[in-house]
Amino acid sequence: MEHIVIIGNGISGVTLARHIRKLSDKRITIISAETDYFFSRTALMYIYMGHMTYEHTKPYEDWFWKKNRIELKKGYVKHIETKSKTLHFAEGDLMTYDKLVIATGSKPNKFGWPGQDLKGVQGLYTKQDVDQLEIDAPNNKVCKRAVIVGGGLIGIELAEMLNSRNIPVTFLVRESSFWNGVLPEGESQMINRHIKNHHIDLRLSSNLKEIKSDENGKAKSVIIEETGEEIPCNLVGLTAGVSPNIDFLKDSEIETDKGVKVNKYLETNVEDVYAVGDCAEQQEPNENRRPIEAVWYTGRMMGEVLAQTLCGNKMAYNPGHWFNSAKFMDIEYQTYGWVHGSKGRPDYEQHFHWKHEDDTKCITIAFNKDTSEFLGINTFGIRMKHDTFDKWLTEKRDIDFVVKNLRQANFDPEFYDHYEKEILNAYNRQLQPS
Repeated sequence: MEHIVIIGNGISGVTLARHIRKLSDKRITIISAETDYFFSRTALMYIYMGHMTYEHTKPYEDWFWKKNRIELKKGYVKHIETKSKTLHFAEGDLMTYDKLVIATGSKPNKFGWPGQDLKGVQGLYTKQDVDQLEIDAPNNKVCKRAVIVGGGLIGIELAEMLNSRNIPVTFLVRESSFWNGVLPEGESQMINRHIKNHHIDLRLSSNLKEIKSDENGKAKSVIIEETGEEIPCNLVGLTAGVSPNIDFLKDSEIETDKGVKVNKYLETNVEDVYAVGDCAEQQEPNENRRPIEAVWYTGRMMGEVLAQTLCGNKMAYNPGHWFNSAKFMDIEYQTYGWVHGSKGRPDYEQHFHWKHEDDTKCITIAFNKDTSEFLGINTFGIRMKHDTFDKWLTEKRDIDFVVKNLRQANFDPEFYDHYEKEILNAYNRQLQPS
């Protein structure tokens, strides 16, 4: 019986295993060094905040795996010998495979800061990170102040978590405005204000120079590069992005760059070896898509597609229109299509921006200024339907149509306030379309 081995038990690897089982009777083994069972990584923050327990984050009961004949192995793969199709584990044992899938996800970036490996310095990516946070920052008596380094989505999650336990937070953001490499200026400025309104000490245009140690090898303060200011703290959260977790492939024949190089069928350069999820680097990404996308839903899609290929129905990965969602404290964010931030915006891309007077809701619609074609939308504080925007992007609708039909896309319950009339009035005032 053909043996498919999957290294990594995140959303990509587990989706792959589930779909292979739906389609076949092949032998499946999932290897993980992190946890015994699959859990929802996006729910980690809610364990610390007390909204969920770890058990709540497991989408499947522990008996699910045995019932579906998916073998689970706890271990760390140290080396892959592709000629003999053998995995070498750090623990000393071996495993052979017929087909191998690398689904090892991401790891937090470290940029060689002095003190980055001290106790009390951590990322927010693994179950172990949340367990460690419970030790180092259980309350504001043990942790008098935390410093977060890096202004992305993981950084703001960690800020919200610590804030929920009344731990003072200083937030060092390299950019001149929060996430302005991704968000247009109006949205980025709104999030700056929202962070400060939660009594978080937001420091823009601020880089970490070093982390100072106390006599026990634990972080005691950080130094800011631009000013030399020393900020005392008991916890340093390193959230300056992530990169593919592929160090263990260095001595193998599998080609890597930033990630594991794959073609549109998720095949590597080595026969019978594939890669999916955050660690996969597309050699021919779709137009505008990045070669590596560390996003939950793309990982799930890759798992579904590769299961078809491994079960005899060869299928190319085609993620379709870009979309994503996140949360900035209590403001929900969604994006569909392409809305470029201040940097890298094409000349033809024009924006219509509307913001509610309460400063927690806004939308930005991107369109082609020459053809009026709808290119994408960002929404903050207003829930929208993915299917509707996906359809409008495929149909290449114009901005006029989108603004006039926004109510069709609104996903908020009927008792919520609706703002479509306000948005249309603002659109007519700003753009005066013909």
